[in-house]
Amino acid sequence: MISLDFEILWGPRDHLPAGGGHYRANLLGVRHAVPAMLDLFTEFGTAATWATVGCLFAHDRDELESYYPRLRPEYADRALYPYNEPVGENERADPLHFAPSLIKLIQATPRQEIASHTFSHYYCLEPGQSKDAFRDDIASAVRIAKAHGVTLRSIVFPRNQWNPAYADVLLDAGITCYRGNQRGWMHRADTTQAAGRVDQRVGRLLDTYIPISGRKGIPWNEVARGNGLCDVPASRFLRAYAPNTRRLQRLQLRRIAASIRTAACEQSIYHLWWHPHNFGANTDENLDFLRQVLHVFRECQAQYGMESRTMIEVAELARARS
Repeated sequence: MISLDFEILWGPRDHLPAGGGHYRANLLGVRHAVPAMLDLFTEFGTAATWATVGCLFAHDRDELESYYPRLRPEYADRALYPYNEPVGENERADPLHFAPSLIKLIQATPRQEIASHTFSHYYCLEPGQSKDAFRDDIASAVRIAKAHGVTLRSIVFPRNQWNPAYADVLLDAGITCYRGNQRGWMHRADTTQAAGRVDQRVGRLLDTYIPISGRKGIPWNEVARGNGLCDVPASRFLRAYAPNTRRLQRLQLRRIAASIRTAACEQSIYHLWWHPHNFGANTDENLDFLRQVLHVFRECQAQYGMESRTMIEVAELARARS
């Protein structure tokens, strides 16, 4: 299983200067990376779930503002507040805040699910947010997606800030599946500040290459939860290619490949995720790495009958099994 956090500038905006600063090339590179990934998924018959920030659906600023929720979060860290974000007139003028053309391309590609990444890249654990504001945010996400022909059934929480107190909000909105956090202390749900501690960041980096967080296959009987939701937790973050870490790519591939093969042998679930903008720079190298991962999947498909599924398909299968 593959899920992608599709957010462009709405995700990293709080720690980047206006326009993306040094990371602008990565963000603009999404325009090339998304079609290229879709071509690879089509070639390998691979399903994927695209968790999309609701703001990206809008064609222009007027449409975007018409879906703004009535109640908005009052984050203690005002850098997180998205509603003062300067946006351009439309997708052509501002490709970092609008992406309806890319969403249409995803919709037109077989085996792809468009899921929610909340409307505004909402932070469910940050001081100043509230359940009522989250409810309004999700309502806006559902409405703008529906206007563009998408019914949201799965969600990925920004910064992986899963808040179990909000389960009923999701169910009321028709969302029944979420991506839970990877196992291991370095991946636990936390505030942005806490998750950014040196020990957490170093732990996540090392876990990319060294198996310090344990087994990554997800047993089917752990997906369906007693609250009515299905938790399909992440197994691994695919860390993008960078010239200064290129020698470590072989270690990452070995780690991912071994985990995929173990999951196939055990008939458990393996869930890989990343952001499209991670592939926005060094795109050819990243696509080559993804191709190698998909070749491992194809081998396991032939040898063990491994299948590629979207998040909501896995949730439905898990319910049927239980």
